Order: sequence, then structure tokens, then C-alpha cells
Amino acid sequence: MQKNISITSVPKEKTPTLPDNRISDDEMLAFQEAMRDVIPLTVPDRVLLQPQQSEFVRSAANQLPLVKEAWSDHIALSLAEGEEWSYLRPSVPRQILRKLRRGQWKVNAELDMHGMTKDQARQALAIFLLECKQFDIRCVCIIHGRGLSSKDNEPILKSRVGNWLAQCEEVLAFCQAPPALGGSGAVIVLLKSQHPNQSDATKA
Repeated sequence: MQKNISITSVPKEKTPTLPDNRISDDEMLAFQEAMRDVIPLTVPDRVLLQPQQSEFVRSAANQLPLVKEAWSDHIALSLAEGEEWSYLRPSVPRQILRKLRRGQWKVNAELDMHGMTKDQARQALAIFLLECKQFDIRCVCIIHGRGLSSKDNEPILKSRVGNWLAQCEEVLAFCQAPPALGGSGAVIVLLKSQHPNQSDATKA
């Protein structure tokens, strides 16, 4: 005997509406352009959480105009040709710079400025440092180049980058990179920890 089976369709539950927290096209384009030459290095013990990305991009975009006004182009550092230049923020122990020079800090991120104009380099550096602060990245490499392709074969960005870094409160120290990381065409930068209890003097 054949039975008649009745199938009743169950209405699908409505997907809850999430608040519109999307990034505008202009914000994303500005961010992507500035981060074009940023090369993050693999850090096994660090996880970058995707939900934070949109807020970070907004924060970076909002702070860029302030950075442009705060970072002067006045060259305050005296840099001799071929000199292994360095910088140590006042009140920071000198052993911090010594450890940095000896390579006792692991480089966790890199920014390559080759081919950038002065304004592009300043904007890229600003966003790069904001990202490092966001994820508490302490030691980075900034490649400013040796100026071999410039009009007078002079390192146009070198002195400017040094001056900008010296004006950034997050920077504790920087020194010329070792040959393997760019030599006189790059600097290794140590940034302030986002954890107040962490000791810069003892960490390597």
C-alpha cells in the first residue's frame, strides 16, 4: 500500500544584519599605495587578527595628515659620507644601541623605499610605523637606498629618513644595517614596547 508523504518547507532564518563597518574605496587605495613596498617577515609566534584590519586602516588614514605636519624636513642630523650613523633617544641606556649594533635584536619587518619620492617615503614610513605599533613589532629594517640612481649619486632619502625617525616618539634607537640587510643603504630601528613592564635593557 503506497503512503502519501507530506513535506513541509521550513522558512530559512534571516541572517542578522551586521553594522556597516566597511572601509571606503579612497581609504583602501591610500593604504594599499603606501604599503606597496612593505615586506613583512615571517614571525611564527605572532598572529595578525583580521578583525583589527579595518580599524587600523582607518586609524592610519586619519593620522597621516598629522604626521606630515609633525615630521619636519629640516635636517637635524649630521651625516658624513660613509659614516656608520646611529641615533639614541635621550634618557635611553647606551647598551640598547650597543645591542642593536651587535644584531642582538631580531628584525621582524622591513620597508623598502627604493623608487619613492620624498613625500611617498614619508607617508610609507608613517603607515609602516603605525602598523608596527599596532602589532607591537619592536625591531625593523628601513631600506632607504644609497642614492646610486639619483642625479648626483647622493643618498637623497638617507638623511631625511634619519631625521623623521628621530622625530618619532616610538623610536628608541637606530643604526646602520649590517651588510646582509643593506649596509649603508638601510637602518635597523628599535621601537618602543607597547608593554610598559617589558625591559628594553635586558631583552635581546
